[in-house]
This record gives sequence, structure tokens and C-alpha cells, in this order.
Amino acid sequence: MVEGMVAVASRLAPAEALDRLSRIVTEKGLTIFARIDHEAGAKAAGLDLRPTVLLIFGNAKAGTPVMQEAQTAGIDLPLKVLAWQDADGKNWLGYIDPLWIGARHGADAKPSLAKMGEGLAAMVAQAAQG
Repeated sequence: MVEGMVAVASRLAPAEALDRLSRIVTEKGLTIFARIDHEAGAKAAGLDLRPTVLLIFGNAKAGTPVMQEAQTAGIDLPLKVLAWQDADGKNWLGYIDPLWIGARHGADAKPSLAKMGEGLAAMVAQAAQG
């Protein structure tokens, strides 16, 4: 797996898992900034890609303290969750661990990052279960 990335097996197909995650994120009061369907983009370019969808979301109250310490963390924030189907037909939800983001950028906002990570892990686990 990719360094810093957490992957969770999902019972749902990628689009369905992100539909569920979108509802959870919205219920938690977070803002959804974008949803990118990479498979659709590939099809539009005449290429094939297994289901791959990205959700970008966040909360300025959680992300801003991290960027105040290390403004470059803005390249990794807001949070992103990728849903994909692998070559074996298994579905996954993955995200970059917020503590890894902090370490990558030298941010020492460990309480904020830990809380962000705990919340993200819980939301992804809930979405993956269907």
C-alpha cells in the first residue's frame, strides 16, 4: 500500500460506499467540496478504469490549525477518501492518515490530527460496512 495510506475493505461498490460516506460526512457537519469519478473521466477519454471515485471534504475548524503550523499541509487537506475496486473485484476505501500528513509537513498539531484521524477512521468504517 501507499505510504501513509489506510485502506479498509468495503462491502459496497465504490460509488455506493461514497454515497454512504457523503451522508455520514454531511450529518457530522463537514463540508463536501468535490466528488470525482475517475472511471467516468477515463471513459470520456476513451480509456478503461475499474470503479474509482474520490470524495474531498473537511472542516476549517479542524484543518486550519494544522495549516497554521505548516501551511504546506494545504496540499493534503481537505481530507480525501478514495473508493476503488481492485483487479480481484474487491472494494476498498482509503485515506491518508492525518497523523502522517502532520509528520510529512512538520506540523505539531497532534491533538487536532489525532482527533481528525479518529473521526475519519470511524466514518470510513461505518461507510464500508454498508
